[in-house]
Amino acid sequence: MFQMLRLLACVMCVTAAHSLQVGVGIADVTGPPAEVGFMGYANFEQSGMGIHLRQFSRAFVLDDGKQRFVFVSVDAAMMGIGVRREVIKRLQKRYGDVYNDNNVILSGTHTHSTPGGFLLDFLFDLPILGFVKETYVSYIAGILKSIIMAHNNLTPARVEYGEAELLEANINRSPTSYLRNPQEERDKYKYDVDKNMAQIRFVTPTDKIIGVINWFAVHPTSMNNTNRLISSDNVGYASILMEKAMNGNSTFPGKGRVVCAFASTNLGDVSPNTKGPKCEFSGLPCDQEKLQCKLPKERCFASGPGRDMFESTKIIATKLFDTAMKILKQPGEDLTGEIGIVHQFVEIPKEEVHPYDPISETFNASTSVKGCLPAMGYSFAAGTTDGPGAFDFSQGTTTGNPLWNAVRDFIAQPTAEDIACQAPKPILLATGRANFPYQWQPHIVSCSIARIGGFVMAAVPGEFTTMSGRRLRSVVGRATGAKRVVIAGLSNIYSDYIATPEEYQAQRYEAASTIFGPHTLDIYLNKYQQLSEALINGQKLDPGPQPLDFTDQLITLVPPVLWDTAPWGKEFGDCLKQPQKQYSWGDVVSATFVSGHPRNGIRHGRWYATVEKLVSEQDEAWVVVATDADWETKYIWLRNSKVLGTSYSEVEWEIPEGTPPGTYRLHHYGNYKYILGGIYPYHGFTDPFEVT
Repeated sequence: MFQMLRLLACVMCVTAAHSLQVGVGIADVTGPPAEVGFMGYANFEQSGMGIHLRQFSRAFVLDDGKQRFVFVSVDAAMMGIGVRREVIKRLQKRYGDVYNDNNVILSGTHTHSTPGGFLLDFLFDLPILGFVKETYVSYIAGILKSIIMAHNNLTPARVEYGEAELLEANINRSPTSYLRNPQEERDKYKYDVDKNMAQIRFVTPTDKIIGVINWFAVHPTSMNNTNRLISSDNVGYASILMEKAMNGNSTFPGKGRVVCAFASTNLGDVSPNTKGPKCEFSGLPCDQEKLQCKLPKERCFASGPGRDMFESTKIIATKLFDTAMKILKQPGEDLTGEIGIVHQFVEIPKEEVHPYDPISETFNASTSVKGCLPAMGYSFAAGTTDGPGAFDFSQGTTTGNPLWNAVRDFIAQPTAEDIACQAPKPILLATGRANFPYQWQPHIVSCSIARIGGFVMAAVPGEFTTMSGRRLRSVVGRATGAKRVVIAGLSNIYSDYIATPEEYQAQRYEAASTIFGPHTLDIYLNKYQQLSEALINGQKLDPGPQPLDFTDQLITLVPPVLWDTAPWGKEFGDCLKQPQKQYSWGDVVSATFVSGHPRNGIRHGRWYATVEKLVSEQDEAWVVVATDADWETKYIWLRNSKVLGTSYSEVEWEIPEGTPPGTYRLHHYGNYKYILGGIYPYHGFTDPFEVT
């Protein structure tokens, strides 16, 4: 009798799990790869000149017959309201109200090596020289395509949860700020950053895995601010490694059936540069509090575990991949039960809430705190050890400077109320008061919370520090009763950092970039408790105030491509520098081609460069064995003359161990812009060479 009941329970569990349908999709979102600034380090000199790793959008649609939501992890610095609004608009043209503000979560991985100019808030686009339509359109088109693919691929599936500890892949880049949090609270945790990787996987009734989402707290800043090649960084390469492992090693990035994301979470104060901060000239440790060095103009940099940024990226990515595969091979915890999602737009400066006590883990109803108009502090300009800032700014600055205050006041002068509200932050930029040429930073943010049975995901519009994330997970866990809670960072709208009130007092980079003042986290904790209760009770929420639309006010100083010309006696695609005749594993093959500007055509799903192998000498048949999305290749674009419009493309291929012997060639594709108008395709390839 007992065995029959157990069998019946198992059947009921499988039936319930199979009432859920899941669809996965992946699409290329690579932005303009040349002469557009990268978003993340705010370095005006860091503009693109090629591709190391392409950007992809990875979409996961879940539908249990009652509710539906889509989660998308995008290889981009973050997500902006303009991109989200346009994606939803285009989805609604196809599917009506199936997708809307309430059930679409777009989360950026936070790589700092991808094109910017898409956020529509002036301060964020300023280092990129304004709005960049090519980036904006690339992200919208790719995200939309991935969601459509996931929508069309819905299939019965169950969801399983797993987790594992991963060490030596992340450190706290503001450890002295972390120490400001209460000792009793810190004693609950073994480390000053989260070391657990959380994973959900989607499995069909025939036990085939169709998708995986991993969350691990680490900044994708293994590629530093000297990098000029588009790169999805450590988490992006981890995704590629996992997808190749699941789809077959010969599968090109972005082309496989199984989709694996490494999504962002509470990574605000977490760095992959595990060697820690050192002075760039002397090599001595930096001053831990101010992160300053003794020599004039000597900057404090943190470095990763490798000999250069490429090797460091590979090492961290491999650690992420190995841990994710370890979890995948272990029995998972079935996440049975209904799915659900709630969303609300929130105007943070108008919020007044009860502060949170991290010791008692309760809200203090006897007092209240409020949000501030956005403002950036002095230490924001100091940057971080992952990417130091310009000028003579330092971490932990709590007093202003008359000269910089005068510059600030020329842009927008903070009121006495602003200064008091943001204290002890000395305001460097009163972004909440700046409205020329349009809004500098968001006032209204997007807050979402979704669940899959006993698993809950809080999608947040910024970068939560380690302890901020821990508090949020605790609040959401208690309010929902969920044992498994993750934070999906940098979702839907970007509103900088969220430090704890205690960390805020130190005014290091993360605190100076907590734009809504010292009680920003308190406001989010109150709001996500409300969202959690609404989710559990099936309560409908007021949608909140819509963020303003500035698309008709945008400006750009990024010059367009005027024309391309080939050198005298040459054609586009001609190979100017041929490879050697013979190579072995580990060698780097390189070639140089006459090129058009890569911004003439964003080649989504196509390539600027491929490696091809001869498979039939008689038929002259070549097959592609690697593309510019693979780790082993680099596509580098070099401007020769702006006046003449001449440029070159270099293609590199580091021959992987295990490459079959044979005859190979490098192939370059592109488009050139004719001086009298029109854009035309071209291609060219090298002479054959042998791999022995």
